[in-house]
Amino acid sequence: ALREPSMGPVFGMKGGATGGGKATIVPEADINLHFTGDFAAIAQANNLLAALIDNHLHHGNALGINPKTVSWRRAIDVNDRSLRDIVTGLGGPANGLVAQSGFDITAASEIMAIFCLAENLDDLRERLGKIVFARNMDGEPVTVADLGVAGALTAVLKDALSPNLVQSLEGTAAFIHGGPFANIAHGCNSIIATRAALALGDVAVTEAGFGADLGAEKFLDLKCRKTGLAPDLSVVVATVRALKYHGGVDLKSLETENVEAVRAGMTNLFRHVENLQKIFGQKVVVAINAFATDTEAEMSAITEELAPLGVKAVPTTHFADGGAGATELAKVVMSEIEAHAAEKNEAPRAYADDLSLEDKAKTIVEKIYRGNVAFTGPAKKRLAQLQEAGYGDLPVCIAKTQYSFATTKLLGAPTDHTVEIREVRLSAGAGFIVLIAGAIMTMPGLSKTPAALGIDVTDGEITGIM
Repeated sequence: ALREPSMGPVFGMKGGATGGGKATIVPEADINLHFTGDFAAIAQANNLLAALIDNHLHHGNALGINPKTVSWRRAIDVNDRSLRDIVTGLGGPANGLVAQSGFDITAASEIMAIFCLAENLDDLRERLGKIVFARNMDGEPVTVADLGVAGALTAVLKDALSPNLVQSLEGTAAFIHGGPFANIAHGCNSIIATRAALALGDVAVTEAGFGADLGAEKFLDLKCRKTGLAPDLSVVVATVRALKYHGGVDLKSLETENVEAVRAGMTNLFRHVENLQKIFGQKVVVAINAFATDTEAEMSAITEELAPLGVKAVPTTHFADGGAGATELAKVVMSEIEAHAAEKNEAPRAYADDLSLEDKAKTIVEKIYRGNVAFTGPAKKRLAQLQEAGYGDLPVCIAKTQYSFATTKLLGAPTDHTVEIREVRLSAGAGFIVLIAGAIMTMPGLSKTPAALGIDVTDGEITGIM
């Protein structure tokens, strides 16, 4: 059970998200380019709500909404930095009220989160109704249910809520459904797809992007908290190249053997493994995603360094060899699951529900990132407002760069760094509070040479998707 690709990265810097080599899911081009239209439906529902809010204000504002408090943003599934902050309603009264707004990439929309956390169609409708998009003149929250349009939004999303069944090149079934990013959103595929996979197979494999600080933390603290799901085991995927980079090797020199750099870079991998073991009580296996330039000495160094933690590291060559290249990993995973089958399967949380919102942020930063939390004035004020308004029992979803445990690109396993929370957003329908840290943006931009420059159609076939 995997997430769907967003067209933002497909046309941007990262490229597609259907695997590679013999470890590819198909139909590759279709999946990477808006697939069955799930992302489009989510963006349409998001923007329909924006239009309905503006329309309500234009036609008399019967709910007494304070226009200055409208927080609902628009969404689009492309990287477009020019849309981060916009002004709507220009051109006179016929075009509505003049207001400051902005766009998020669809993967960061609250409706994307609701879509992925909904158990069924009725739950989807209820969650959509709980969306808080503004406050009235008395300071009370105004919801989609108040506006009377939860049914309309559900109608847009009805067909998209069914998970998409695809397969690998070798015929292994996969559900591809929902696609929140793990750096700026909660980073997990839909609950519906996960439950379908659990029902249809002996073992269900799912993914949570960007390491144990972002993906795994959100999977365990948000998705599992909301559903009661608990994984039997976590696989951390590492590469020799990444460890050498964290060990101080220049990007241009990563193909040259450097065992000492691998050992130096292990501090980063240790941090991910320890977070999963000590904070979330997970049994852990490390998959070494092998590249042709990796050497036996470098991979052996990883195995040796992890042995004192009781963690097995298994080289995998699925890119080159397909399933055969991951058979040993599968055997080790099954062996570890079976060895602990009698143990009660629980996934501890990093923090308790009854902590304050500030303390939840502090706990994640101190326990997961090993840093110190700080809040801007507006963020601290907003957290206090949400706490007082009765939202203090919600978990938190931190939006942060994926490149480091810090909010800047600090390599290895930094400690005592400061993680500043600059903005706070309520996602009442999804059931969490979004805390935006550092310079991370909920609308990415394109690089100087985006992947779009190399994508084309040749003889009716799409080419150039990385």
